[in-house]
Amino acid sequence: MSDLKAQLRRYVEDNFIMGAGGPALGDGDSFLEHHVLDSTGFLELIAHLEETYGIKVGDDEMVPENLDSLDAVAAYVTRKRG
Repeated sequence: MSDLKAQLRRYVEDNFIMGAGGPALGDGDSFLEHHVLDSTGFLELIAHLEETYGIKVGDDEMVPENLDSLDAVAAYVTRKRG
């Protein structure tokens, strides 16, 4: 899962943080609380997950427990691919 988490971190940093400076995003830090993603950002993240990892994110799965931190997204993708 560490490779997966590294890939996800790189995607989030490249597409949403874009060298904004400030403290590094921790694996368990909330994307919402740290203003990393907004509603459009979550839709972009979901599209990326579906395209890159070959999973389908259901409407009922679009919840913070699955998508609001690197830890949560990595665990979610692992479960979906398992």
